Formats: sequence, C-alpha cells, structure tokens
Amino acid sequence: MPAFPEKVAVKICGLTSVEAAAAAVRAGADFGGLVFHPASPRNLSLDAAWSIASALRGKLKFAALVADADDALLAAIIEAVRPDYLQLHGKESVARTQDIRVRFGAVIKALPIADAADVAAAAPYDAVADMLLFDAKPPKGADRAGGHGNAFDWTLLQGRRFDKPWFLAGGLDVDNVARAIALSGAAMVDVSSGVESTPGVKSAERISQFIAATRHPVQA
Repeated sequence: MPAFPEKVAVKICGLTSVEAAAAAVRAGADFGGLVFHPASPRNLSLDAAWSIASALRGKLKFAALVADADDALLAAIIEAVRPDYLQLHGKESVARTQDIRVRFGAVIKALPIADAADVAAAAPYDAVADMLLFDAKPPKGADRAGGHGNAFDWTLLQGRRFDKPWFLAGGLDVDNVARAIALSGAAMVDVSSGVESTPGVKSAERISQFIAATRHPVQA
C-alpha cells in the first residue's frame, strides 16, 4: 500500500461565488477551479469569473476548466481572469494539448478513467501537460466530462509513476477522501460536488471538513 503523504494538496473546483472562493482560501486549499462549460451547473460568465479570480489571485493557484474550447474562447478566458492553468476536460488530443500549452500557458489535462487501459493511455499526455488529473469516466450519455460525483477504482493508480504531478478526482467527499489517498497514493486531490450543499453551491463547512480529512491517514 502507498505511504499516506505528509501533506496532500487540495483543489476546490467549480467555485461559483466570491464567498466560496474566500472559504476555500480560508480553509487552506492549494488550488481553485473556475468552470467555463455551458452544460455544467458551475458554469461562469467571464464577468462573474473576474470577481472570483480576483478573490483567489495571490492566495492560491487556480485553473480555468474548459472542454474542447477553441482558441478564441481560450484567449478570452486568459484575458478576463488570468488563470494559472488551463484545465482541459474534453477530448483534447496529445497534439492539441501540446499546442494549447505552447500558445496559451500551463495546462492540466483531465483524463477519464474506468480501467487499467485508460491509465496506460494517459502516458503520452505526461510529456505535454504540466499536470494530469484522473477523473471517473462520465455516465453514458452525459453532456459533460466531469462534476458528476462518480468515483473509479482508486487502486488502478497504485504504484503508477508519472513524470508530472497528478490529481485524483471523481466522487471524492469528506467520508472517502482519506481512503482514496491511501489506496491510490495521490499527493493531490480535486473535489467539486463533494463539497456542495446543492449543485453549484459550495459549502464552507464541507470545504473545511474535506481539507481536514486529507490530513488524516486511514487503514485501507
């Protein structure tokens, strides 16, 4: 079993208000995430995102989440909110991921996982992204890649080695995150729906509880 990391970095994704951003900062989050995807209940306009980004900037690193975005949208997001990372949550190819990184800046590539073959398929992205994020494959017929609250078999990542840092995501909440860390060996975790009171609305209490739970090892 992997050793439980001394300190796990936490990303609170899908922040939709200045208050939620402040709660993430106050609780000690290391990363935040803003979503730009019309199908998501966490989707932001550029105007709304600006104020949230301003509450995060200089306090933690944050990503702008997109899915198969064109260059015009990427440029508009960067101009409006100046994210530290673009998080690519669509079907971006290795070549497209590399192109975005070269032209627009640092990239987190999200990869959907259901079985060992999916983990193996992540290898080419290790060379072209700054960080990876492993999320559960969406339900059949879903209109977006992430944010569904589903988990995958965390042991699929056990003992895997990547050159770039990686996040564990998908179905994490205060009750299972410590076990997920212990089983996967993750040093970074990403949560969205698991710290919400209703879809798209973050709970300051749940954010705080989630981050606290990442500090406590469990027997897997």
